[in-house]
Amino acid sequence: MAKSRPPKRILESYTIKGSDKVIKPGDCVLMRAFDASKPPYVARVEAIEAAGSRGTNVRVRVRWYYRPEESIGGRRPFHGSKEVFLSDHYDVQSADTIEGKCNVHSFRTYTKLDSVNAEDFFCRFEYKSATGSFVPDRIAVFCKCEMPYNPDDLMIQCEECSDWFHPACIGMTIKEAKKLEHFFCHTCTTENGKMAENSHEATAQSEEKVNVVLWDCCLSLMQICFCYLKVTMQMGIMLNNIT
Repeated sequence: MAKSRPPKRILESYTIKGSDKVIKPGDCVLMRAFDASKPPYVARVEAIEAAGSRGTNVRVRVRWYYRPEESIGGRRPFHGSKEVFLSDHYDVQSADTIEGKCNVHSFRTYTKLDSVNAEDFFCRFEYKSATGSFVPDRIAVFCKCEMPYNPDDLMIQCEECSDWFHPACIGMTIKEAKKLEHFFCHTCTTENGKMAENSHEATAQSEEKVNVVLWDCCLSLMQICFCYLKVTMQMGIMLNNIT
């Protein structure tokens, strides 16, 4: 009669061999690639289980992250060097292949990091490995080139419309862009110019209205003075006749 296999035990944590780092379900890890010349794979631990009579055979159920070059479409200009896609590809691997822990940030969190370490990655897409499709299938684009934001590339923001631009796309070097204290894109500069002209015209019209009012006041004062002189002269003539 064949011996029954010992049941698998679900573990709450696992200490990576040769280190004091502890991983738990939900943690992201770096896993040794079959080809030593390739960088380690990135995965998220879904479960940890121990098998064997002594429970020494520890295996991890993982969900793979794909690098852009590993996807069907390949790497695109807007893909960051530390960008990965959370795939629907699940697998079971020996815990011995885990090299260390890593951090896969959201895109927003990654762009706010003060410094990026070797263990830092970011994810803004989920990847369907069978079809090569992405979720979401649309993303915001920026600049005149209408490309999604790549956190590796310097971009400058217009203070008026808040859109972002690559220095090269607006005829500027990175060195020049870094020296800018204020930046307004061409569209906003043109619109601001028109606004300034309109403002100037309004000021000129206001000054013209003030001048007209002042001139009218002067005319009124002149008329009053003229009437006063006329009355005074008439009174003088009347007094002379009386005397």
